[in-house]
Amino acid sequence: MKRLILSLIVAAGLVSCKKEINKVPDNYGIETEEGPTGDYVSDVSFKNIGYCYANTDPATVDSVKFSMLTHVHFAFLYPKTDGSLTALTNVSRFVGLKNLAKERGAKVAISLGGDAAIYRTLAADATIRKVFVENVVQFVRTYKLDGVDLDWEYPSAAEGSDVTNTYLVKELATKLHALHKYLSIAVTAGLYAGPIKEGITEEVIDQVDFVNLMAYDARGLDPASLNHHSTYTIALKVLDAWQNDKGLPKEKSVLGIPLYGKDVNNNAINFGTLLSNGANPDEDSYTLANVIYYYNGLNTLKQKVGLAKERANGLMYWEINQDASGNDSLIKAASLFIE
Repeated sequence: MKRLILSLIVAAGLVSCKKEINKVPDNYGIETEEGPTGDYVSDVSFKNIGYCYANTDPATVDSVKFSMLTHVHFAFLYPKTDGSLTALTNVSRFVGLKNLAKERGAKVAISLGGDAAIYRTLAADATIRKVFVENVVQFVRTYKLDGVDLDWEYPSAAEGSDVTNTYLVKELATKLHALHKYLSIAVTAGLYAGPIKEGITEEVIDQVDFVNLMAYDARGLDPASLNHHSTYTIALKVLDAWQNDKGLPKEKSVLGIPLYGKDVNNNAINFGTLLSNGANPDEDSYTLANVIYYYNGLNTLKQKVGLAKERANGLMYWEINQDASGNDSLIKAASLFIE
């Protein structure tokens, strides 16, 4: 009898337990972050974006410039062919920079860089794409970022990566927008017909929040100044190419400005370094050690800001640390011209 009573008690206990717990949740024991509610609405205000190397020492960066920018994109976070991410070289510096930018009112994003072959591999495989997207989204959540900038240089229609890049962008945009985070891309000047220009599809443009147009490193495309890599005429041609040929809307167009000069052999030198060696901030070229460097001075910058206000919806600069300081800063001047 004692055995029977004991068996009935145990059985009753098991039935009771079964009623209380129907299923252990899949995320049991894992911390989760609730996503925002409501539909995602893309920000269509005029943008002033600065790229900054993610390993810059926060103690040396001219952080006052962050207050002049609407967005800061930290470069770069690199993917691997299996969809995982290479750790940043100096996480503490990145976090320090991110905090400085946020404190000064700028939105912050990580810029995804890396070898084109890696992107071709990961984008071509649906499983690896999913892993990559999940890892990027987790990085954004971990560091409380506002968005992601994809800088794949470059998808090519000749290799089929125009199609796989479209898949990648759609999947990344879907995940980020669900969290109310933005996705931008950085693209070539687009002035040469061919597979690189066709590597960015209309579907990609539809999915992203805005497109950073690298209207520089394009020597030989301005008949009036063949040795200059980034004239006003080149900027105008870049906008024409992307807006007229590729259907890029004005509200998604962000015009790129170089914070450096280049010679005819493609060697670069910082704008700040040029000025410290005697270059005139109002001019567009300077001879240093018998080499002519071509850059954007304040007068050309003012013209480009006017063009961006008329034909685009923002400006972006590569790269913050290459700018001059004080009143000769191109970022400072542009912020005043925008007003």
